[in-house]
Amino acid sequence: MLLHVIARGKIGRSPEAELVERYARRISWGFRVTELPDRGGIVPTPAARPFRTVALDERGANLTSSALAAQLGQWRDEGVRETRFLIGAADGHDAGLRGEADLLLAFGAATWPHMLARAMLAEQLWRAVSILSGHPYHREG
Repeated sequence: MLLHVIARGKIGRSPEAELVERYARRISWGFRVTELPDRGGIVPTPAARPFRTVALDERGANLTSSALAAQLGQWRDEGVRETRFLIGAADGHDAGLRGEADLLLAFGAATWPHMLARAMLAEQLWRAVSILSGHPYHREG
């Protein structure tokens, strides 16, 4: 399954970009990042059908790493070919996009800068894929 991060804003050459790239290299599934301007731009149409959409939103579910892995594993096992992870600009996502998402995902109640959220998401996707492959590193307790 392709894990496709679609993020508003340019991350440029930054420490956060280095973190995203570090985790991207570790992810054994397909992984892609698409950047859009803060306003405007078109969210790309998924190349594969079926697909799922996850919108990062402070009002979303606070999933454990294992629960996120389980959800991705379920979608993969159902034949989902692409999961899109949408990171909004400073104002977040509009109500229509939130309503169409298959999952709203939060990294706690705090609001995070989009560049840091992108790095955190890349780490969680690496962790989820690692959990699903039985990697012994991950522990929750």
